[in-house]
Amino acid sequence: MSEREKSYRVVMVVDDNECNRELLSVFLSRIGYNVIEACNGLEAVEIATSRCPDLIIMDLAMPVLDGYGAVRLLRELPEICEVPIVACTAHDTSTHRVQAMSVGFNEFIPKPIDFERLNVVIDRFLKAA
Repeated sequence: MSEREKSYRVVMVVDDNECNRELLSVFLSRIGYNVIEACNGLEAVEIATSRCPDLIIMDLAMPVLDGYGAVRLLRELPEICEVPIVACTAHDTSTHRVQAMSVGFNEFIPKPIDFERLNVVIDRFLKAA
């Protein structure tokens, strides 16, 4: 995907930890994507409804509404239901992976983040879109 094509793509980063959001946002911006942020699942649902991102990267454990609950709500919205959502979490167990996929996440990336792998995952989803 060219830099110009990337510049039209919006990636939402959802994490209650400001440092994690900033790290992901800087990475995504540097590789050419437009980034929007949310600090919990409820805010993510509200922002996604109005901004309709091309991809969402979301933590699982957050206050107000966790990633599992947010994805359940997002999958019910016609304008968002097909948007790829990547779980990005420190909770890297088979139970968390299975639960994440069962509620509607498309991919699972553990923390600490392997940015090379994340880039491959993002490209795979956004090239298909």
